[in-house]
Amino acid sequence: MSQRVLTEQQVSDFHQDGYVLARSFYDPEQMEELYQIAKAGFDIENSYAAIDPEGKSSRLLLRNDLPDDIYSAFVRSERMVQSVEALLDDEAYHFHHKLMLKEPEVGGAWPWHQDYGYWYDMNACLFPDMVSAMIAVDRATKKNGCLQVLKGSHRCGRLNHFPAGGQLGADVERVAELEKRLELVHVELEPGDTLFFHCNLLHASAANLSDDPRWTLICCFNAKANNPYNSLGEHPRYSYLERWPDERILEIGRGQRVSMDGSVA
Repeated sequence: MSQRVLTEQQVSDFHQDGYVLARSFYDPEQMEELYQIAKAGFDIENSYAAIDPEGKSSRLLLRNDLPDDIYSAFVRSERMVQSVEALLDDEAYHFHHKLMLKEPEVGGAWPWHQDYGYWYDMNACLFPDMVSAMIAVDRATKKNGCLQVLKGSHRCGRLNHFPAGGQLGADVERVAELEKRLELVHVELEPGDTLFFHCNLLHASAANLSDDPRWTLICCFNAKANNPYNSLGEHPRYSYLERWPDERILEIGRGQRVSMDGSVA
């Protein structure tokens, strides 16, 4: 049976390490619905290609809105929202969510970076009171470019970020010094495992040189009290996040698959 919400110990670990991994946070049935819909309905034309310094490309499909689809059902699920609010110690709202793809042999790397390194300037968020939840759709392994984190690096504060290929990367000199002092963790995941991480946690990933894809759904949240001070950013300002029962994932997923192919496998 999957975990319902984060425990007090997991919340404590998050604040100490900058991340916490919840194994089997979502059920196999829920993940099967997400897998089938994502694989069949990925909108390549509206996705963005992130080019790494070696010219390899990962793709991401980002949404700021929450239509009645399976992605929104994961974002709004009770276990997700309650867990994120425990980490933020505040009401959470949906900042955005994205489906990220590293296809076999061509999926590119991501340099060391912090999400807040992007969100601070681009979205007028004054404080690093923001959390991302990465849900594994496929298995994530060292071979196919799983996420790497520097344990405890959220405590160093926000670093300056600079262009790295078609991406942005954190100050390489400071990252190099942090690598000498902090533990590097490869976060290998099974489908349904969910990694919650602080917006100042340094993270990166290698290129996918394997025969296996690495797809993840990342749900990003901001604290209500950290509402951006202007509306010029690409992501939305605060609005109340309606919570849905976890059971809605299967209900919406099955309905969405019917509308896509006329049948439920």
